[in-house]
Amino acid sequence: MASPQLTEDIHKTSRNRQSAFASLRHRDFRLLWMGQIVSVTGSQMQSVAINWHVYLITKSAFALGLVGLFRGLPVILCSLAGGVVADAFNRKKLMIATQTVMLLSAALLGIATFGGLKTAWPIYILSALASAATAFDIPARQSLMPALVPAEDFPNAVSLGLIVFNVATIGGPALAGVLLAESGPAIIYVLNAASFLAVIIALLLMRASGSPERQGERRDALSFSALKEGFRFVWQTPIIVQTMTLDFAATFFASATLLLPIFAKEVLQVSARGYGILAAAPATGSVITGLMLARLGSFKQQGRTVVICVAIYGLATVGFGLSRVFWLSLLMLALTGAADTVSTVVRQTIRQLATPNHLRGRMTSINMMFFMGGPQLGELEAGVVAGFIGAPLSVVIGGLGSLLSACVAAVRSKSLMNYEG
Repeated sequence: MASPQLTEDIHKTSRNRQSAFASLRHRDFRLLWMGQIVSVTGSQMQSVAINWHVYLITKSAFALGLVGLFRGLPVILCSLAGGVVADAFNRKKLMIATQTVMLLSAALLGIATFGGLKTAWPIYILSALASAATAFDIPARQSLMPALVPAEDFPNAVSLGLIVFNVATIGGPALAGVLLAESGPAIIYVLNAASFLAVIIALLLMRASGSPERQGERRDALSFSALKEGFRFVWQTPIIVQTMTLDFAATFFASATLLLPIFAKEVLQVSARGYGILAAAPATGSVITGLMLARLGSFKQQGRTVVICVAIYGLATVGFGLSRVFWLSLLMLALTGAADTVSTVVRQTIRQLATPNHLRGRMTSINMMFFMGGPQLGELEAGVVAGFIGAPLSVVIGGLGSLLSACVAAVRSKSLMNYEG
């Protein structure tokens, strides 16, 4: 007969090694998850098409960098307001509004391109409009998530959310590469506009109300004092500050994906289809790793794991910048995706579970300045540097910067390094 301690250990192991799809048992999360598959695929198609489109129009690395500026600046300017709004209003209704704005932005871009677009400025402006909507959409979605799954399934829901993003980042760019070669970017913009309907329909079918009170939270007023409360909480929670800072530094330096059109056309000399495959490579590594994490459940030494993964991310970025062989470039990009997924799952789980329910929207919006502002502003930096010294060297320097960020975190971020999970 098994001892009580052995029986308890068996139950703990069983709980930790849960089903890789445990959170899909919950209807409302399943609806949003399925809608996101369609919507994020469309968004990833459009992101690839915009980079290719701008480079075809301008033939300029600096013009590509401006895509990052126009995507990143609205996030930085609007994200704080987005968090306060998400904690003050019905999150389902807010998401329906933001998804509608993004739908209209993509539709207008498609119409303009079908009309024979000759300049990049409409692309910049409509990208900025969609990014501003995203600054309100993400805090609302992440604040809604705890109402869709119980706490024990929350890490699994985070992993499955990343799997959706990365599956879409495989299929979206690959499909975009084919459509760019055959039809051009206009049809991609129209398909992306239609894809937002999937999330809107999912939100309308949900049983969860989306109201903060119905999620067991207090509803905070839309005020400057509410914003200050969010800042105060983040600043006084070292583990959140350290994960956000590391996230920003790593992604600011190692933003290689913006320069993929240059690598595809000039360094590796592959077609638009090859460009789509390159753009999908990081997500391939991410999906494989995300499924492993979803199956694994919790594990120890999570803080050290984040720092190690950021270092691997930087080294793989350096490897991509140095590669002149297509398959090796794909491998390095896949490795960046795998390392980033482990880091992202752990960081997001730490932040969401360390934050009180009524502050989640504001914490997420502050975090958006780091996890979205970092890569978008990093794209501007990568484009500017590439304009002076070339795309490969720009990527190598960025990867070294990411590696240096991990080394600094290993020495200075005590709360993160000691975090066990």
